[in-house]
Amino acid sequence: MRRIALALTLLFAGCAGAAQQGGTAAPAPAPTGAVADLAAYGRDLVMHTRQHMRSYVTANMDCAACHVNAGTKARGGTFVGIAAQFPQWNKRAHRVIALQDRIAECFLYSMNGHPPAYNSREMLAMVAYITYLSRGTPIGGGPAPSARLVAYQAQHPVSRAHGAQLYTQKCAVCHGSAGAGSDAYPPLWGARSFNGGAGMHRLGTMAAFVRYNMPQNAPGSLSGQDAYDVAAFVLSHTRPPFKRSRLVAFPPQPADYF
Repeated sequence: MRRIALALTLLFAGCAGAAQQGGTAAPAPAPTGAVADLAAYGRDLVMHTRQHMRSYVTANMDCAACHVNAGTKARGGTFVGIAAQFPQWNKRAHRVIALQDRIAECFLYSMNGHPPAYNSREMLAMVAYITYLSRGTPIGGGPAPSARLVAYQAQHPVSRAHGAQLYTQKCAVCHGSAGAGSDAYPPLWGARSFNGGAGMHRLGTMAAFVRYNMPQNAPGSLSGQDAYDVAAFVLSHTRPPFKRSRLVAFPPQPADYF
């Protein structure tokens, strides 16, 4: 019982106000027992992906690099309400995908690695955590409009030179002058960063993320144009390509597993 209580404490500590953020009906009761333990583990995986899932990750990044505060921050890659959007049509995959498919995308693109099996403890833990955050969201709903990260469109032509100045002034202290990051901060380009297929590799997406979340010690201090310029500077550097032809396979299970 103490283990379950601790799991629930971790969840509530990381998700306070999550249901209110989504602007939805009152959430369903919190999970208990093994489901609560699994959801708490899922939160830990989001925060410390490299520590727990080193064999699945090539980039020197955790999920929390793009999903701030374990996916509970509005306009910070929030998970609140996300589970209610699945299954959904995916334009890139040209098929209907489940939540597990979307998580797999993150491992393939943002982590430049490979996904855990869909029935693995790690995958189920992340699904349990994201689903916990979506309690009370009507099926087919999603994050509240005010919580979504909307791709930013610059009002003026992009200036990478201005972006380079801003990067030196605002970003290099954490991410390094060469964009390599550190154990505490993710690399923004180079061999250990996200690959060219990641959502953050889209200029409008990165600009929006920077606008609302960076620099970490003063989020919201950059103008929209500043965010657009610094994002363009970051994305002008090389990063790993996404290898579309490689195969993804999971270990088979005997029928009595199911």
